[in-house]
Parts: sequence; structure tokens; C-alpha cells
Amino acid sequence: MVWVLGVVVLLLMMIPLTAIVLDSEVGRALARRLGAGEQVEEGEGRLKRLEEEVQYLSESVQSLQEESRFIRQLLEKPKEQEALPPGEE
Repeated sequence: MVWVLGVVVLLLMMIPLTAIVLDSEVGRALARRLGAGEQVEEGEGRLKRLEEEVQYLSESVQSLQEESRFIRQLLEKPKEQEALPPGEE
């Protein structure tokens, strides 16, 4: 019966001690560290989305460059056709 009373007293003492520790700088630092894990996961997800967006933009720029080259070639061809040798009209 005495040991039960000892356990109850120990539990009753742990409540204020826990509150003091959690409200201290150590407790706040621990909370920040635990919260940082979530931020790292969010950061990794954001980084992945940014990498995908950069890949998409890179492919779009490459496609635009190819289209620009093609249009430039089309615009230059009539100039070449206009410059036919004399007598072949």
C-alpha cells in the first residue's frame, strides 16, 4: 500500500515538473526542433515542385527555339527562290 502512495506522489510531482520543463528554453527548443521536421518535409515537396517547373520551362524554351529556327528557315527560303539565275523564269 505504501508503494501505491509513493507512485501517486511521484505522478503528482511529475505534472508541475513537466510543465516547468516544457515552458523553459529547453522545452521551446525541443518544440522548434520537432516542428522543423514538418518544415523539412514541406521544403522537400516545394523543392520537387520547383524542379518539375524548371524542367517544364526548360522544355518549353527548347520547343520555342526549335519553332523559331523553323520559322526563320521558312522566311529565308523565299529569298533564296527569288534569287534564281537569269533566264530560268
